[in-house]
Amino acid sequence: MPERTRKPTNLQELRESGWISKTVKQEIRDNFLRSLAADEELFPGIVGYENTVIPEINIALIAGHDMLFLGEKGQGKSRLMRTLARFLDDEIPYIKHPDAPLHDDPYHPITRVCREFVASVPPSEVPIGWWPRSERYVERLAPGTKFADIIGEIDPSKLVAGVSMSAEEALHFGLIPRMHRGIFAMNELPELDELVQVGLFNILEERDVQIRGYPVKFDIDVLILFSANPATYNRSGKVIPQLKDRIGSVIHTHYPKDRDQGIDILEQEAGIDLGEPFPVVVPRFMKEIIEELSIAARQSKYIDQTSGVSARFSIANYRTMVASTRQRGARLRETPAVPRISDLGHLYSSSLGKLELDLMGSHQMSERQILDALLAEAIRTVFMEYVDEHGLEEISQIFSQGVKIEVGDMLPSTNYSDRLKRVPPAWDKAFEVNASSDPAVRASCVEFVLAGLYATDQVSRSQTNGQIRYEF
Repeated sequence: MPERTRKPTNLQELRESGWISKTVKQEIRDNFLRSLAADEELFPGIVGYENTVIPEINIALIAGHDMLFLGEKGQGKSRLMRTLARFLDDEIPYIKHPDAPLHDDPYHPITRVCREFVASVPPSEVPIGWWPRSERYVERLAPGTKFADIIGEIDPSKLVAGVSMSAEEALHFGLIPRMHRGIFAMNELPELDELVQVGLFNILEERDVQIRGYPVKFDIDVLILFSANPATYNRSGKVIPQLKDRIGSVIHTHYPKDRDQGIDILEQEAGIDLGEPFPVVVPRFMKEIIEELSIAARQSKYIDQTSGVSARFSIANYRTMVASTRQRGARLRETPAVPRISDLGHLYSSSLGKLELDLMGSHQMSERQILDALLAEAIRTVFMEYVDEHGLEEISQIFSQGVKIEVGDMLPSTNYSDRLKRVPPAWDKAFEVNASSDPAVRASCVEFVLAGLYATDQVSRSQTNGQIRYEF
């Protein structure tokens, strides 16, 4: 096995190694272009942005721009910002000095302590440390952030120790200076105090800082990223115009363009193991209803659309549905357990609080009433798609014989099989699941058809003690 190359430990060895100094934006651009040319996956785990958002990010990276990710909540803005750190080098060298406040470039130190140190000793005596990629990205939430947090402040303890207030050594640097040669991300930019925005403006413009009137005249090398909601970012006075003007690229994010994309996202992000010890099989139509519920909420006049409906709404609801199903599987020993419409009765716990009501449009409807209406709309939409493709008569014919069926999330699947001896052949085709031979699948299909027929005003429904009865 070949011996691993030893990393340089001092400035002389670093120079002899051929290492080249780059700005952080040059470093990211070079690594990005290398990945692009090699046809590598650029943004792992990002779904639905291939032809919209990602091309704009690509251009911004090549252009060396600071970026603002503009979109409603739950559109992956923070995730996109964090993903950009993958284009940093695995690690970079810095001057390893005990009094150095930053990770100075060995070839271009910007702090006085490192400049004087390099000038006073031979290169072989300047120790070199290595800063890993994982430590070169930092993120901050704007609400509550103070000037000292991200820019800096005079350090009283150093003044007490005798350091002059006019000296660089008297300063305690905030997150942005300390991320010199890294990436700094600020979430919810419009919520940032105006004084801090002014400090950011100075950094974006001149790449230097002023702390309590003391100008720190050095070139801070940092990629700055922001996120914001359009409703607040575009509101007059929330972000100072000078700061807006100096953000290189605005990247507009969006919700999934279609239901299939949304389902791909919720399956990926939910991260649920559907296998043993209590396996769950989720029919496609149940996933479609979960995602259609989010789509309906994003179009509802009862929901405040300036806030948006996060992708986390679908993800949380999907997890709740699977959890209810798994509970039934464990208690009734149904293997595998299959989600039903009655499992959606538990979505209040994962939905309430994630929807912000439009006070003008809701007409005093409660959050529960609005969720019920949205769920009924989602069921109707998905059901009518199945009806259009496979025909209402074949889907619903079994109930035209006057069958009365009681449903509930904790009823055994055999209850449904006893009531429904024969399954129309169209059901197996329509639902892409084995409704004929598997009682749990059959129960799920029965509830879907019944809920769909009720949503289209073709059957009546009564509810008692948490159980629902459908009849013609």
